[in-house]
Amino acid sequence: MKRFFLASVTGVMLGAVVTTQVAGPLLAQEADRKASVYEQLDLFGDIFERIRAQYVEEVDEAELIEAAINGMLTSLDPHSSFLSPDDAADMRVQTRGEFGGLGIEVTQEEGFVKVVSPIDDTPADQAGIEAGDFITHVDGESVLGLGLDQAVEMMRG
Repeated sequence: MKRFFLASVTGVMLGAVVTTQVAGPLLAQEADRKASVYEQLDLFGDIFERIRAQYVEEVDEAELIEAAINGMLTSLDPHSSFLSPDDAADMRVQTRGEFGGLGIEVTQEEGFVKVVSPIDDTPADQAGIEAGDFITHVDGESVLGLGLDQAVEMMRG
């Protein structure tokens, strides 16, 4: 009985030591990484304030923040970007068939406009456009290399 108790206590102590030796450094790394992120966010805030206060011309704060967000997203991959609330609303109007829109939901893939889905009972649906279709040309002009908004404007005429 004494041996069992001694073995159990030894096992628990050994487990605690191993756990603290392994988990301790991992937790410290996570804390350091979080601290680093917050330090970088503080740096961003400092730079933002300095630009606001000392740039040679007055800057629009909302545009500056929007540009920073867009920069973050575009650094991820060529398909990620930020739409301001106004631009997002415009895109929804352009792609959902409202107010003379296209009648399709679209995205951009591989430089072309890709149909996400046609909207029921719209000219696009009636023309047989299907989800997954690529729109490569509009009225004989290539849309390759155009931004999604430019391609949509071409399609709207």
